[in-house]
Amino acid sequence: MHRAIPVFTLLIAAFVLNAQPPATGNPENGKRLFTAVGCYQCHGRGAQGGAAGPRLGPKVMVLPAFLIYVRHPAGAMPPYTTKVISDAALTDIHAYIRSMPPPAKPADTPLLNP
Repeated sequence: MHRAIPVFTLLIAAFVLNAQPPATGNPENGKRLFTAVGCYQCHGRGAQGGAAGPRLGPKVMVLPAFLIYVRHPAGAMPPYTTKVISDAALTDIHAYIRSMPPPAKPADTPLLNP
């Protein structure tokens, strides 16, 4: 129970500050891993979110918080231990998610603005 408070505090700080250090990791490998590991099954092929998992961008939590959350998630997401996926592989997935462009705004979508 004592460990939950620091992890929660770190995650909140990551969302609030949204301060991103320079990108690390390989986005191309991250895209491959996103599919290979099965992230897309819950979060969608473009990390846009789905029935089982939330949208992962365009604001992505900082890498240390991302690693902690994947290892000790809340809700229905299963934990991904280092036996399942390495920190280096997660860093590549993080880089892939960060490399995605933000979704189009409704005002920029002609079909939604007749």
